[in-house]
Amino acid sequence: MESKQMIAFFEYFHNVINSKSLIKMVLSNQRNHASDLKSIIITIIEIKKGVRLNFVYRHKTNDVTKNFDVEEGVALTFKAMEDDFLNADLFTTTESVRLLVNVKGKVKIRSNAPALKPVASFGHDRVKERVIPAHNNIYLRELGVLNSAFEVRNEMNDKYLQINRYIELVEPFIKELALPDQFHVADMGSGKGYLTFALYDYLTNILGKKPAVTGVESRKELVKLSNEIAEKAAFSQLKFVCGTIGKAVLEKIDILIALHACDTATDDAIFRGIASGASLIVCAPCCHKQIRREFRVNNALKSITKHGILEERQAEVVTDAIRALLLEAHGYKTKVFEFISTEHTHKNVMIVGRKVAGKPAEIKKSLEQIVAIKELFGIKQHYLEGLLGYK
Repeated sequence: MESKQMIAFFEYFHNVINSKSLIKMVLSNQRNHASDLKSIIITIIEIKKGVRLNFVYRHKTNDVTKNFDVEEGVALTFKAMEDDFLNADLFTTTESVRLLVNVKGKVKIRSNAPALKPVASFGHDRVKERVIPAHNNIYLRELGVLNSAFEVRNEMNDKYLQINRYIELVEPFIKELALPDQFHVADMGSGKGYLTFALYDYLTNILGKKPAVTGVESRKELVKLSNEIAEKAAFSQLKFVCGTIGKAVLEKIDILIALHACDTATDDAIFRGIASGASLIVCAPCCHKQIRREFRVNNALKSITKHGILEERQAEVVTDAIRALLLEAHGYKTKVFEFISTEHTHKNVMIVGRKVAGKPAEIKKSLEQIVAIKELFGIKQHYLEGLLGYK
C-alpha cells in the first residue's frame, strides 16, 4: 500500500507536526468491522521530555491513551492505516486533508478548507471540553467520580466518559423536541443516579429548561443517598422515589428513560411511556429472555437457532426489532443504534422513539411486519404486545 500518495501524505503529516500546525488526526472506517477498536485520535502534546503524539484508542466501551515520540507515532499511524483503517482525516490550521483507501488498496486524497479551530495550547494538562464539566461539580464529587479537588479519579475515568457520552447521544433527540420550559422526565431504574444527575444538570444548566426529573429505583438505600446528593447540589426539581418501573406513581411523563432494565422491565417502561403519551422514549435493553423462550422455529432459520449463542443473539435482535415496530405503530419515529456498555452489562443497543403524527398506512405496515416476524420464529406473543392490549 506504499503508494506515492500515501508516502506524500505521511510526509505532510510529519511536517505539520514539526510546524505545530496539526490540530488532530483521526483514523476511522475499520478494515475489520468485528474489531473492538473503532478509531484512533492523534494530537500533539508537550511534556517535560518534549513534543509527543498523544494517541487515544477509542474502543466500543472505553478509551485508552498513550504517548509516543514523533517518529514512533508517525510509524504507528502508518501501520494502523495499513492494518486497521481505511480513512485518515488530517486537520491542520490551514486545511483539512482526507486520505481514503479502498479495499483494493487504491488511494485518494482530498483537500478542503480548515474545519477546526487552532489548538490554544499543547500542554499535557489540556483537557477535552466535556458536555458535563468536572469543575465544581458537587454531585459527581459526592458520587465518587471526582475527588475533593474536583478532579476525575483515575479509577472513575471510564464512568466520567460514559456519563458524557450518554448526554452526547441523547442531546440531538432532546433538541428536536418542542418542549415547554417546564416538563417532566422519568428515569426508570435510576440505580445510583449517575446518568439521572447528569441529565438534570444538562437540561437545567446547559439548556436553561426547568424540568421536574424523577428517578425511580427499587433499592431504598440508593433512593435515600441520591436524594441527599440532590439536596447538596441544590437540584430542587430532581427527586428519587422508591418503586418499580411498572407501579411507581408519577404525575406525568414527557421524557421517559430506561437504561439497562432487565428483560420485560424494558417493555414495562416502553408501555408506560406510550400510555403517558411521552414525547421521547429512550431505552437501552438487556437480558432478553422472554422471546427466546417463545422461539418455535420450523424453517431454514432452525439451523441458526440450534446453536445456543446464535439463538441468544437472534432473540435479542427479534425482541428489540418488535419493540421498535410497536413504538412505530403508536406514532413514534424510532432509531436503534449502538450505545455504550457498562460494568453491569455488555448489552449496548439503544432504542429511541420520538412522538410524531403516525400515518395509518405506516401503522398498519408496522403491525403487519410484527405478525410476519412472529410467524417466522414461531412466537405467540411479545410481552409488550400484551401490555398494549394486542391479542
